Amino acid sequence: MPGKVTVDDIPASIGKEVGVSDWRTVTQEMINQFADATDDHQWIHVDEKRASETPFGGTIAHGFLTLSLLSTLAYEALPELEGTTMGINYGFDKVRLMSPVKTGAKVRAHFVLSDAEIRPSGRIVFHYAVTLEIENVKKPALTADWITIAMVPPKAS
Repeated sequence: MPGKVTVDDIPASIGKEVGVSDWRTVTQEMINQFADATDDHQWIHVDEKRASETPFGGTIAHGFLTLSLLSTLAYEALPELEGTTMGINYGFDKVRLMSPVKTGAKVRAHFVLSDAEIRPSGRIVFHYAVTLEIENVKKPALTADWITIAMVPPKAS
């Protein structure tokens, strides 16, 4: 994980790219485990022979698997906020699945801090514009407006 930031550093980061993850290979094993966990065994994800006959040339990751990778990629890419006692995934305002992620492809996430609400209660609401890039593919796998919450001790008044 990249360095640390303080609450006072946040306003200067709004509108800027604040993190880029490492490349992560999406394997058939990951796809199969996701299929088992979600009971989504649609053949385009798990039947390598049948999927090889499609325009994709093989299996592709579930869209929700691709989206779920953002959690771990955020841990790799985003700086740690000093004093955080808890972090919460608050959800998404918008998600677009733009390109399929073929098995064996490498992906990485770019995080732009589009807004942050620093509340006196110690709750900080972060809004990230996220792009999940596929190595050597022009169109991203997905774009998303992601909201997370960090809890820090309230400032003494």
